[in-house]
Amino acid sequence: QVQLVESGGGLVQAGDSLRLSCAASGRIFSGSTMGWLRQAQGKGREFVAAITWPTVNTYYADSVKGRFTISRDNAKSTVYLQMNSLNPEDTAAYYCAARESACSGYKCYVPNEYGYWGQGTQVTVSS
Repeated sequence: QVQLVESGGGLVQAGDSLRLSCAASGRIFSGSTMGWLRQAQGKGREFVAAITWPTVNTYYADSVKGRFTISRDNAKSTVYLQMNSLNPEDTAAYYCAARESACSGYKCYVPNEYGYWGQGTQVTVSS
């Protein structure tokens, strides 16, 4: 059984940083794509970032490129999202997600391509 558990959300001010963590259990982590997606209130779920394994490729939404960094620690079965220069538009529930193979191209950006999801962690950025 695959379980994804996020942590690290909170309330911060514009310009601050946060690091989200996603602890994964189950076989999904050994060869996969791990991603972060978010959903703001009243809006649909949108792609934020993804990282593939064993060939490490990273993908970012244009809105977070240069500010957010995704990484993974296989020894700890954990994926991180380092978020810098946060702004109020980043306010959302952030979800860790996984798929059982490495994505490529547009599929990395499509929420429906991810079959496993965590419960989400809220990030709120005040102006």
